[in-house]
Amino acid sequence: MSRKRFLSAAALALPLALALAGCASGSNEPASTDAATEGPVRIGVVGAGDPYWETYKEAAAEEGIEIELVDFSEYTQPNPALSAAELDLNQFQHVIYLATYNVNADDDLQPIGSTAIYPLGLYSTQYESVEDIPDGSKVAVPNDESNQARGLLVLQSAGLIELEDGGSIFSTVADVLPESKVTVEALDAAFTATSLPDVAAAIINNDFVEDAGLTFEDAIAKDDPSDPSAFPYINIFAAKAEDADNPTYLKLVEIFQTNQDVLDGLQEASGGTAVFVQTPAEDLVASLTDVEDDIRANQ
Repeated sequence: MSRKRFLSAAALALPLALALAGCASGSNEPASTDAATEGPVRIGVVGAGDPYWETYKEAAAEEGIEIELVDFSEYTQPNPALSAAELDLNQFQHVIYLATYNVNADDDLQPIGSTAIYPLGLYSTQYESVEDIPDGSKVAVPNDESNQARGLLVLQSAGLIELEDGGSIFSTVADVLPESKVTVEALDAAFTATSLPDVAAAIINNDFVEDAGLTFEDAIAKDDPSDPSAFPYINIFAAKAEDADNPTYLKLVEIFQTNQDVLDGLQEASGGTAVFVQTPAEDLVASLTDVEDDIRANQ
């Protein structure tokens, strides 16, 4: 039997349909900010130059909350910074990424609110379709554990590879079966785009698509964010466990989810790919716990 198993049914059964929401309604009751934190709230992000972040800061200021954005160039940086209290929140990752970090770092960071799901795309500067990619070609995927597995599942859905036991959220390049059409190389997420001249195609995280001179419409394959199995790929605000109920932080989640100008800016920055979600924090925590348990069981 393979050492791997699929994400538990409990996590996948969480109500994704309920999570897909009309976030612009603003119908939620505002969270109280009576226990406001002293000084600006420091939020770690990847890609602070996107204009919607300035819109978000202005929207928070209108509610009496000052935000300081801390920009990071690599996904590996914001979680340790949050754990070390160099940040108050971060917003850059999905549930699986946080679960992987928590298990590997023996940490207990918590999701306190959802933002969106973004399809993960396969791009090529040499071929216009998946069918055009020749047998034996090399394809690049991100090397971080969660995005590597997700990228491999995209390649399998596109018919480019076959994965041991059908693949799972724990798949790695070692699980690519020899009979696959292409070979796969894992690279840092920031470098999969720059590898395009040297590979037939590459899985590129949304943060790096436009920086590489590509558009989201250039993707020749991508996954489906409406599938229930996409629940653990919901992007989140994360906080230290002891801050999970901080009313100021919860108000910041609400502002992000309901301010139409912020949502419009995020949608523009995502090239129209973002699927906004308003998922109860307790469901996010339940999914996080299930994924963490599965990761530990497969170590």
